[in-house]
Amino acid sequence: MFEMSSFKILVTGGAGFVGSHLALALKEKFSSSKVIALDNLKRRGSELNLSRLSQGGVEFMHGDVRNPGDLGFMELDWIIECSAEPSALAGRFGDTDYLVHTNLLGTYHCLELARRCKAGIIFLSSSRVYPIAPISQFPFVELQTRFVLEKAFSVVGASASGITEEFPLDGARTLYGTTKLASELLVQEYAETFSLPMVINRCGVLTGPWQMGKIDQGVVVLWMAQHFLGGKLSYIGYGGSGKQVRDLLHVADLAELVALQMQDIEKHRGQTYNVGGGIENSISLVELTKICQELTGQEITMEVDPVDRPGDVPWFVTDSSKVREATGWNPRHSLTMTLKEILDWLEEHQHQLRAILS
Repeated sequence: MFEMSSFKILVTGGAGFVGSHLALALKEKFSSSKVIALDNLKRRGSELNLSRLSQGGVEFMHGDVRNPGDLGFMELDWIIECSAEPSALAGRFGDTDYLVHTNLLGTYHCLELARRCKAGIIFLSSSRVYPIAPISQFPFVELQTRFVLEKAFSVVGASASGITEEFPLDGARTLYGTTKLASELLVQEYAETFSLPMVINRCGVLTGPWQMGKIDQGVVVLWMAQHFLGGKLSYIGYGGSGKQVRDLLHVADLAELVALQMQDIEKHRGQTYNVGGGIENSISLVELTKICQELTGQEITMEVDPVDRPGDVPWFVTDSSKVREATGWNPRHSLTMTLKEILDWLEEHQHQLRAILS
């Protein structure tokens, strides 16, 4: 089933930001493999990836994970499950249909396909599976440009180095996070019941070129795009300070990790990993603004909305020690490298991107 030179790989959400990067990277890594990118093209800008996929030797299939008929006829060795409604605000205002059917029912349809094919699964989950209230109650110190955790602070699954896989999962986490956690449970049960090779990667903030950034998903690209193309941004919540912190991971570094896991699946079989840039690649919105100003030479209007946004936390940093120790993997892209690469992409493709990202 896992002959290295002849994989048949399906990447769901394959014309999206993460899916397209993974599909192209896996085709390059396993050049004689057949890589199929399945996508419903719902997200604006995903159509721009079709030419990239074609040029990279990836087959595109227009389809939807909500529809089992779009999946049922395939024979596969691997499913890389990237399909998702990725917004942490999805469903909050009452329209939960697309969120639940894509993120939960879609996962089920992919698992049924994996069961029939005896295919391996790399499931991309989210750091949003961790509950909001306990993280928000950490003892934070407010510095000039960011919130930090007290150095002496340590509880099960959390320290100043970040959140680990052992952090307790009790509590609310947004509807988006709940669909990802429920999908994780399904993946684990299918893997155990049907002896399927499976890995779950709980990803933090992923970014890089070809991300169609919005305020609720892809904020790093949105920040750079608004500075480069001209626009307005807001510091939302926490008194409008802009000091909330996240760690960033370039999507190309994720692709390297996925390839490593596929090449040594028995070692990683059944594992759940936190995957992120870590404390060394963490940044606040204030700090992100400063770098965007320096790289673009532009200053834009920064508005202030002091009211905390539902589902947000003041600080989340991924502790990826488990996966780093298991694989030897480390992110290659620094914060500055990642942000500069995003700006270079914006400059090169601004005629295509202005209407989408402005």
